Amino acid sequence: MNYQFFTNKNKTPQNKAIPGRESEMIQGRSGGYMFEAGIWQTLSRCLLIGTANSTYYAGKRELTDDFVDTVKEAIALDHQRVAKEIVYASDGRSINNSAPILALVLLSMGDSSEAKQAFIEIFPQVVRTGSHFYEWLSYTKSMRGFGKVIKQVGTAWLSREDVKGLAYQLLKYQQRHGFSNRDALRLFHVKPVSEEHDRLYNWVVNGWTELPAEVPSEATKQIWWYEWLKRHPEETHRAIAEGRLTHEMAAPVGNMDCQAWQLLFDTMPIGAMLRNLGSLTDLGVLRVDAIDNLDRLECVLNNRKYLRKGRIHPIDVLKALKTYASGGKVGRSRKTWTPVPRIVDILEKALEMSFEVVQPTNKVFLHAVDISGSMSGYVAESVGLNCCEIATAMALVTAKAEKNYAIRGFSTKFIDLEISKRDSFRSALKKASNRNFGGTDASVAYDWAIKNKFNADVICFWTDNESWAGRKHPSWALKEYRQKVNPKAKAVYVTLAPYNITLVDPQDNNSWDLAGFDPGIPRLIQMIASGDI
Repeated sequence: MNYQFFTNKNKTPQNKAIPGRESEMIQGRSGGYMFEAGIWQTLSRCLLIGTANSTYYAGKRELTDDFVDTVKEAIALDHQRVAKEIVYASDGRSINNSAPILALVLLSMGDSSEAKQAFIEIFPQVVRTGSHFYEWLSYTKSMRGFGKVIKQVGTAWLSREDVKGLAYQLLKYQQRHGFSNRDALRLFHVKPVSEEHDRLYNWVVNGWTELPAEVPSEATKQIWWYEWLKRHPEETHRAIAEGRLTHEMAAPVGNMDCQAWQLLFDTMPIGAMLRNLGSLTDLGVLRVDAIDNLDRLECVLNNRKYLRKGRIHPIDVLKALKTYASGGKVGRSRKTWTPVPRIVDILEKALEMSFEVVQPTNKVFLHAVDISGSMSGYVAESVGLNCCEIATAMALVTAKAEKNYAIRGFSTKFIDLEISKRDSFRSALKKASNRNFGGTDASVAYDWAIKNKFNADVICFWTDNESWAGRKHPSWALKEYRQKVNPKAKAVYVTLAPYNITLVDPQDNNSWDLAGFDPGIPRLIQMIASGDI
C-alpha cells in the first residue's frame, strides 16, 4: 500500500483543482475545474460570441451581467485596448453588432475623459447604419442617459457631410428599437448645416404634404420617389427602377408583385439577397430555369470581395443554408418553397469562402468536436443554430483547407463522425447533430491519440470548455501525449461560449485559446501550425 493515488497529479479528476494550481483555476458552471481565461480573453469572447442568448449552463441575463462587469473592469485597466477590441469585433467578426454596440455604451460611461474620447473616436466605425444608431440609442437610454458626450456623437451622426448617405439611412430605417427619426432629431436638437440638411430634416419632421413637382436634389432623390410611390402604388415598377428603392422602402407602400421583386433583385445588396432567398424562390424570381438570376446570385455570393465588403459573417451564411435547404421548415419564415439545388450549392461555396484560410500547411490535424449534450442544448437564437452545428462547420472549413486531418467527436467517448472534406456542410451537420450525448471530457481525445499513436502536429478542440467528466485534466493528458507520441504537438482550443474558463494551461507555450465565431480562426490555426504565430 502507498500514497501514489494522492501524490500523482496526473490522476486528479476534473471535478477537483490540480494540486498546487488551485489559485489559477476556477470551477465552471458544470462543476469541473478549468483555468481562468482572464479578462481580455473573456472580453474578446463576449464581443465575438455575444451574451444575448442563454447557454446550456447559464441564462442570458447572468452572461450579460458578467459581460458588463468584464467590460467595465477592462476599461479601467486599458480603455484604448477595449476600443480596439470593439472595433475589431464590429468589423464583420462578431456574430452580430449588438455586443460591440453594448460595449460601446459602456465605454462612453468610463470614468476618465480619455475613455470618453476613445468612445467618440470609434463611434462612426461601430455605429454605421440607422439600425445600429437606434440600437445604440436604446441601450444608452436604459443604461446612462443623454449627457454631453452622447449629444456630441449623436448630433455628428445626424449632421454628417454625406447627406445622400444620411438620407438613405433615415429612409431605410425610419424607426427601430422604440425610436423614430423624428425622435432622434428632437432629442439632439440637430440644426441644419446646409440647405440639403434642412430639406432632409423637414421631411423627417413634417413629411411632404405636397410632393415637389421635380426631384429637389440628388441627395433626396430616393425620398422623392418613396413619396411619389405612396401616392402612386400602381407605379411600383417605375419607382423601384428610377428611384433605386430598396425592398425596405418599397414594400410598405408599393404593390409588390413578382416583377417588382425582380427589379429589386437586380440591384439587391448581398446582405438583403442572403436574407430573402426563400421569399425570392417562393415568388418565382429564383427558379431552376431563371439562369440569369442564378448567375447573378452566384456572382455576388461566391465573391470574397463582396462577402467581406458586406461584412457577411460565416454564421449568417450557415443560417441561410440551413433555412433555405429546409424549404422554410426551419427558421422564422412563414413561407415555404422548394429549394433550388444550384442555390444550395452556391450557399455551400459561400460558406467556405466566408472564412479566411491560406494555402495548405501540409501539417497533420486532429479536430475534436464537442458533441456533448451541452453543445446541442445551446442554441444561438439570432441565427437558429446550436453550438455543435457551428463547431462542426468551423472544423470542416478548416479541414477543407488541408490535406491531412481527422475529424472526431468527443463527449465521454471519442468517436469517428465519418466527416471528410468531401462532405457538404449540410451532411456534416447532420452527422454531428445526430450524435449529441453525455457529459464532457476533452481528455478522451488525447487518450485516443495515444492509444492509436496518431501523430498530430495540431490538435484542435471546438468546445464550450465545460469539461468536467474526466478522471484527469486535459492539460495533463496533453503532457502525456507529448511524452508518448509527439513532443512538439500544438493544442488549439476554440471556445464557442462566452465563459471565463479555459482548458489551456497558462504555463504551456504551445497551447492557444481562440474566441469562437471569428471568421479568421481557420487562418490563425494554419498560422499556428506553420509556426507563424
